[in-house]
Amino acid sequence: MQSSAQRVDIQWFPGHMTKTLRLMEREIRNVDVVLQLLDARIPHSSLNPEIARITAGKPHLYLLNKADLADPEVTAQWLDYFRRGGDGCLAITSKGRGGMQAVKKAIETELSELLARRAGKGMAGAKRRVMVVGIPNVGKSTFINSFAGSVRAKTADRPGVTRGKQWVTVGDFDLLDMPGVLWKKFDSPTVAGNLAFIGSIRDEILDIESLAMALLGEMRQMYPDRLCERYRLSEEELAVEDVYSLLETIGKKRGMLMSGGAVNTERAAIMLVDEFRGAKLGRVSLERPGEA
Repeated sequence: MQSSAQRVDIQWFPGHMTKTLRLMEREIRNVDVVLQLLDARIPHSSLNPEIARITAGKPHLYLLNKADLADPEVTAQWLDYFRRGGDGCLAITSKGRGGMQAVKKAIETELSELLARRAGKGMAGAKRRVMVVGIPNVGKSTFINSFAGSVRAKTADRPGVTRGKQWVTVGDFDLLDMPGVLWKKFDSPTVAGNLAFIGSIRDEILDIESLAMALLGEMRQMYPDRLCERYRLSEEELAVEDVYSLLETIGKKRGMLMSGGAVNTERAAIMLVDEFRGAKLGRVSLERPGEA
């Protein structure tokens, strides 16, 4: 169920993303398998329909990244959802190297038929060519560095850092790191809002107060206890009809006051969004398979 507060009209498709889609269309024939990173907090919203179109027909492995920030019970539901659909799927935290062997094994599983054919042709030693794709800020470059065990790709906690393709060789694997890419038009305001919440859309183009109010609407519906605990809200304060008033209450409780006693709601909004992204509100999943 969608909160009315989340109806945020957001569109962001800079020119370099058009270039990325064209590059992906050219390079897809040169790879054996597609490894697509999704944000474990919003697996459905981070499924790019343009990537699905371009990579159709290739063996596919989904990685639910940033699983340490997501609700583990919901992540288990998503893993079952993708696997029942016939797709390989793992939950990982790309900043840690612990799950990389499982990823390598899953790639081998997805490519089992191809590898058998290569072995029959005397090509058993050929490298596995893997295209790594996903939305901006989903953690592709961090994943590649963990997979490689060293820094091979540029990383940053914001979208748009990787602008061109990067080939990275790791043992038996050649990884093609593609820039993060969205799609031209978000038909669903829920999807657009979710992408903005996790930082896949540049904050500079967003109204941060509207974004924070939309996030409050979702959190109040799905994790009300987390809000009450983190910001010391009473049930009456949480239930206020006007979400802007709730944002004001949170700002006031954090001492974010301006001269004259007015609440600095912009500062409160920035704090709220930052705390969500940093998992200060706990491990949160904003989507469930039954709603996708």
